[in-house]
Amino acid sequence: MENQHLINALIGGGFAILGWFARELWGAVKELRADLAALREDLPKEYVAKDDYREDIREIKALLERIFEKLDAKVDK
Repeated sequence: MENQHLINALIGGGFAILGWFARELWGAVKELRADLAALREDLPKEYVAKDDYREDIREIKALLERIFEKLDAKVDK
């Protein structure tokens, strides 16, 4: 009978530790989901998308080309 009580106590303790670990993991996953949602909201506000950046750079390069062409025309005169 004594061995059965020891086995039951060990199994109970094991399940208690497993339950605590599962609860900690569940809390961590919930916190990560909240952080990910906040990141999805804040990321577009702080950083520029690669396509938008490339389009802006193309516009700037086109403006610079026009300026250089005008300067070359002035130098030739």
